Amino acid sequence: GELLALEVGKIFPEGKGEVQEYVDVCDYATGLSRQLPGQVLPSERPEHFMMEQWHPLGAVGIICAFNFPIAVLGWNSAIGMITGNTQIWKCAPTTTLSSIATQKIIVDVLNRNNLPGGIATFTAGGKDIGESIVDNTSIPLVSFTGSCAAGREVNMKVASRFGKSLLELGGNNAVFVHDDADVEVAIRGTLFGAVGTCGQRCTTCRRLYVHDKHYDAVKERLAALYSKLKIGNPLEAGVLVGPLHTLESVKKFETTVATAVAQGGKVIVGGKAFGANDSSVPGPNYVQPTIIEVTPQTPIVKEEAFVPILYLMKYSSMEEAIAYNNDVEQGLSSAIFTNHIRNINPVSYTHLRAHETPEHLVCRLLLEKKKKKKIKNNKI
Repeated sequence: GELLALEVGKIFPEGKGEVQEYVDVCDYATGLSRQLPGQVLPSERPEHFMMEQWHPLGAVGIICAFNFPIAVLGWNSAIGMITGNTQIWKCAPTTTLSSIATQKIIVDVLNRNNLPGGIATFTAGGKDIGESIVDNTSIPLVSFTGSCAAGREVNMKVASRFGKSLLELGGNNAVFVHDDADVEVAIRGTLFGAVGTCGQRCTTCRRLYVHDKHYDAVKERLAALYSKLKIGNPLEAGVLVGPLHTLESVKKFETTVATAVAQGGKVIVGGKAFGANDSSVPGPNYVQPTIIEVTPQTPIVKEEAFVPILYLMKYSSMEEAIAYNNDVEQGLSSAIFTNHIRNINPVSYTHLRAHETPEHLVCRLLLEKKKKKKIKNNKI
């Protein structure tokens, strides 16, 4: 956890939580290993049947991102190993120390269970190492976590040799605060969703849509909390926001703020990088978590900058909110704060009767559809 805080810049509780995430996914994978059955199917040929079996692919390539070097490895390696696959994994060039420490633990566990450490092979390096994994025909599956641009290139290269790819790429995630929401819960959830890991998560909240009813209250309350955020050394107790990972990210932050303002956005809080000479922070990679008030049509809203910038916007109806949510190329995650289950999926719940569960709704609609089809066929 401490190594993650030092290398990635995330606060220590987040780093510790990421290590625990690997432990948890190992527990999950162990249970899953008893739940990978194949089907036995009847055949149209007498005295024959068909049997389905799953077989390991062989070697799996895992290319990890800088922001979750241990968790991303854990998701892939644990599932890969319980399905009988070996792995060769590469860390980001900037997270070598935490990756080496993780690899040592993996090899120790394998050796204690009389298994060769080579089952999990680790390599560090730059883009050339990643390309060698992607191009290697002896690696039938490559799992890549990173940017959309790099993921597109990985996908095309692996597909060109008829390999398989697993891609976990960018996100432009929205949160909606509906008219019946618990505003205080929504504000607290949005706050950490937007500033956690200094905005460098694929699931970071980047777009906040607030119903007209609560807009002014949420804007005022959230801005006040942003202004009180403790920014500093990620290993220091009480710090909630650490540094951006690279100076390149700081430049991206500054250009994104400038672009948003040029497109009509208004900075509500933050908007500045601290700078190399600012003694209030430990180094040059620190920026102010930022809220920018914009309209949903502002072009910059549709881009992912991977920095702690939250775009604040209004909406009037759930239908409008869903349209705004889907009006970006990136996907990944969304959230709605509401106290009414009908607002979670308004289309599905339109015909929900009193005291009827969603499962009952599905069954009833299917039966009604079947009944209507039968009547229609009888008429014909």
